[in-house]
Amino acid sequence: KICYRTIGTINAQKSNGVVMPTAFMGKTGGMLREVGPGKLVDSNKYYVILIDAIGNGVSSSPSNSTAQPRMKFPQFNIRDMGKSQHELLTRILKISHVHAIVGVSMGGHQTFQWMVSYPDFMDEAIPIVGSPRPTSYDSLLHTADLHAITFSRDWNDGNYTSEPVVALSMIADILALNSSTPEYRITHTTLAELPVFIASTQNSVVKSFDANNCVRQLQAMLAHDVSKPFGGSMEKAAAVVRARVLVVPSMRDHIVNPQPALSFAKLIHARVFKLTSDCGHGAPGCESKRLDPVVNAFLAE
Repeated sequence: KICYRTIGTINAQKSNGVVMPTAFMGKTGGMLREVGPGKLVDSNKYYVILIDAIGNGVSSSPSNSTAQPRMKFPQFNIRDMGKSQHELLTRILKISHVHAIVGVSMGGHQTFQWMVSYPDFMDEAIPIVGSPRPTSYDSLLHTADLHAITFSRDWNDGNYTSEPVVALSMIADILALNSSTPEYRITHTTLAELPVFIASTQNSVVKSFDANNCVRQLQAMLAHDVSKPFGGSMEKAAAVVRARVLVVPSMRDHIVNPQPALSFAKLIHARVFKLTSDCGHGAPGCESKRLDPVVNAFLAE
């Protein structure tokens, strides 16, 4: 089961589609703020297709599968996410080509994968704070997230009857620690305000995340590598890319290190727009007034 939302009107040629996959544990409802006139993607110009990635709790996931519930749900990877989305577009929506793939964070990982797996499917690709494969630093972070769940007693090997609050609270702390830079946190949260900030982030994650879904999506990001079908060669992976590409890294990102995206951009001669604020991984939101016009202009070329 793959769930999706469409915003805007498809043209007669079915050529104005813009696909936007979700970020880690994100849902399409949370992406609506990025779509519309003057926003990241203009739905007055494009037929925007928001797609819930496998494992996010809306599309097929450990939390909602009756045939393969919880940890019986098989591991999947970023390529599987792209394949399921390709099936949705071609078989259900009858779309054989889109104008662009645009993704943020894990949505950016999926965008890199789309560029390599289906190089002729899109005219343009815009991976934002995404990566063609994780660095050791990224993988260390994802592994810490994974351990926070799987080492927690209340996870109970995925067989919990209520959400494992301890496990998810640890995830919230790790994400809060890494989602921005130290400078951003110091200037935006005083020491006195810190307990309220921590409680708020923990409450948000506990309410919106499922631990088993987290496990499978974390494993997908840990296994992500667009060069795997090419013997580990990024040069060979880059050689198949046909789309015009705008790579958007955050240069102070503590969740997705920008170096692999920058290196891949060089290999494919992509345009690069660097986010430089102290917001870290949250820079696309913090710098939206800079970023959105650049994305809109690139899409219009």
